[in-house]
Amino acid sequence: MVDDRQADNHQGEDSAVHMQTDGEFDSQAFLDGLDAIFQAGKAKDDAEPYLQQALVDAENAGDDAGLLTVLNETMGFYRSQGRHKENMWIIQRAIELATRMRIEGSEAWTTTLINAATGLRAAKQYGQAEDLYQQALSSAAKTLKPNDRRLAALHNNLSMLYSETGRFDQAEQELRQAMTILKDSSPDPSADLDLASTNTNLALLLLQEGTDGKHEDKREAIVQDATNHAVKALEIYRQGHLEESAHYASALAGYAQVRFFAGRFDQAVQAYRQSLAIIESRYGKGSDYYTITSQNLEQAEEAAKEARQDPDAVEASLPTATRPLANGRNTGTDNDSVTGYNLDSYKTSTTPDISGLALSKAYWEQVGKPMIQERYPRYFSRMAVGLMGHGSDCYGFDDAVSRDHDFGPGFCIWLTEEDYQAIGEDLEADYLALPQDFMGFHPRTDSVRAKGANRRVGVFEIGDFFESLTGYRQAPPEDHPHEWLLLDEPTLAAATNGKIFADPLGRMLSVRQGFKNMPDDVRFSLISRRLGMISQAGQYNLPRSLARGDGAAAMLSINEFVRATASLVFLVNNPLTVGYLPYYKWQFAALRRLSRLMAARLGEVTQELEDVLRLASAACYGGAGFGEGGKGAGPAAKQVQEKIEGICARIVHELQAEGLTNSQETFLEWQRPYIEAHIHGTDPVLHSI
Repeated sequence: MVDDRQADNHQGEDSAVHMQTDGEFDSQAFLDGLDAIFQAGKAKDDAEPYLQQALVDAENAGDDAGLLTVLNETMGFYRSQGRHKENMWIIQRAIELATRMRIEGSEAWTTTLINAATGLRAAKQYGQAEDLYQQALSSAAKTLKPNDRRLAALHNNLSMLYSETGRFDQAEQELRQAMTILKDSSPDPSADLDLASTNTNLALLLLQEGTDGKHEDKREAIVQDATNHAVKALEIYRQGHLEESAHYASALAGYAQVRFFAGRFDQAVQAYRQSLAIIESRYGKGSDYYTITSQNLEQAEEAAKEARQDPDAVEASLPTATRPLANGRNTGTDNDSVTGYNLDSYKTSTTPDISGLALSKAYWEQVGKPMIQERYPRYFSRMAVGLMGHGSDCYGFDDAVSRDHDFGPGFCIWLTEEDYQAIGEDLEADYLALPQDFMGFHPRTDSVRAKGANRRVGVFEIGDFFESLTGYRQAPPEDHPHEWLLLDEPTLAAATNGKIFADPLGRMLSVRQGFKNMPDDVRFSLISRRLGMISQAGQYNLPRSLARGDGAAAMLSINEFVRATASLVFLVNNPLTVGYLPYYKWQFAALRRLSRLMAARLGEVTQELEDVLRLASAACYGGAGFGEGGKGAGPAAKQVQEKIEGICARIVHELQAEGLTNSQETFLEWQRPYIEAHIHGTDPVLHSI
């Protein structure tokens, strides 16, 4: 009992920090309290309970703005701890809250997009991260000044994404842009910690470029440039007497990588050891940060041993720009012959098999973009470019089989109505005149249904493009649920898939986001409808059809059950963050991809649905000749029904976890009233009869 009271008192103290006497949540007090925890070096033990209590307090106070502040800070903390699965829930909650608050076009929206994208990047969810980063860039152009340091952070983070996906040239451009912003905005660049981080990131990026197999003739110059940036970062931390900060650990690790690349493994070991000590004190041994640095240290120690270098003999202090490195040079370009170590063994290939989306982007960057800059300089900063709509390449599902039609070099250019009237016809002619052979791919082969007004690439007016896909020039208003319900999910999937490579005005992203943001009332209504079909087809009509021996009716019941369940999985995960279920051909490809996402809801259902389909032939027709042993329908029919009931139980459990029901009933028809209780609108189309 004593321990319980102490815990309760501690919780009360946490709340007291950021709760006012009138029960209001104080965001600034919350931030001050969090800063105090980090400054005291207690983040490892105290930050998470503090954040969790603040989430509860802000929600209880009904303070959406305060709750969004806490969610943004929580995203950063979980990311630093390498707790990516838990962070997926926080990211989704933050995006959903910000959208519900209708804060698009504000600094808070920009900040939330950046934090969410960075969390996704850290979790290696690169496609989703890049999409949010592009939205953030578009939002930042409207909400931040050109020298705003948050814009530099955005370019820095986007650079890391490009680096991690092998696009080093783009990564370097983003980093140097970040560095320019920081230098222009800094009162003292020699003691600017953001500049220190950027120097470290640039040093590491240069090393990646040095190992891509394309710059062997520039190896020495690359190492010198990387060394200069790594050393500059260390100098900045020393200038501010911040050698115990967590960011200094990153700078040390970056310097260690530079020395490792140069063949001075002993110096790399020394820097890694210092970095690891700081990481342990700040984050503990359970973080990804500690694990990765520890592995790098072990690798450096092994390399030093093989090269007969003694880390303990290395000078204790690290170099500065004015004090040379231990080998008497400040370039770090030791020859391999000196160390006797083969650095080529650490080189990795960065050339992936190219997808249709990647081909499209490369074609834009290398062929389309130069033409636009030359012929339409006034309009270049007003054009949106990307690839989306119908086609397996727009979903990222294309493969060798699908390349026989509607595949090849190409991209979409989207213009505002006024710009399309001014240059649309001429720009389309220039687009068609671009070289059609690219990267070994021959000209695009368009199917009959992808020509003329239904063409999938080329020049489009934004509203016309969406109208051709959905019948609407922009998403229906939130208070028009009947219009939303006329839009089936495959249509919405085609209007929200693919990638937007550039959108300076943010118009294209804004319209696409409108279609992704299905109103909650509509989503709950559809969830209710899907529960009804799952119940009718899988729990009611399938057993009756099997009992009658009507294999055809049973097969159709299974089909309806699977389709409704697949739709439900996407609706429960929320299309705003995972997109919509595409048309039948790609439904399971989309389900498999969704199930691989961290924190995916009902992720296990995908395999269970495939099991149901595999057993369907035996259950409905006895299985003879279908690999089920020819033992008749009985055993398979029983298995199918058991699996369906198991899926329904999973669905109820997930609905309970989402706070959508408190009923234990697994016959899903009876769950519909609980779901529809969350619908606020009174329009009859939203409610079941």
